[in-house]
Amino acid sequence: MLIWVLSAFCNSNHERGANTHVIRFLERNGIPYHYLDTSTENKREEEILKLVQNTDFLVLARYMQVLSGKFLRSYEKDVINIHHGLLPSFKGGFPSKQAFDAGVKLIGATSHFVTEELDSGPIIEQMVERVTHRDNLRSFIQKSENLEKQCLAKAIKSYCELRVLPYEHNKTVVF
Repeated sequence: MLIWVLSAFCNSNHERGANTHVIRFLERNGIPYHYLDTSTENKREEEILKLVQNTDFLVLARYMQVLSGKFLRSYEKDVINIHHGLLPSFKGGFPSKQAFDAGVKLIGATSHFVTEELDSGPIIEQMVERVTHRDNLRSFIQKSENLEKQCLAKAIKSYCELRVLPYEHNKTVVF
């Protein structure tokens, strides 16, 4: 995978513990990590722009704010996002528990380019996995999180290998 060869950056508005798998991965690959406490009232976009000005692209993972059009125009490079496939049916807090309680049989993840409209950018990668009555809430959440990681990794790999092309207005071709 080429991600550590390129200028990469990891930003979060959720603080991570020092010994988590995410932090260990970032340290192992020399990818800087910055935690900024953001809110809908103060997205701290100017600070984020300063931090990411020398990067080739930006990846949002567990970043729970919508980037403004002003930010996207100022950044001028691609931004990739990942989210679970439980939307729009299970919104708000604890969507995995809502989906589990509703007896969902398929879970998914979508990686896409970020646009001004929430979760509507051109799709790079999608994955699904079946869950059954044998799954408990913990295994359900674990499957969902693993799927998100796999989907994001595959999308970033395709992007870094220059295998993602824009197509028509809001689509991509991935080869």
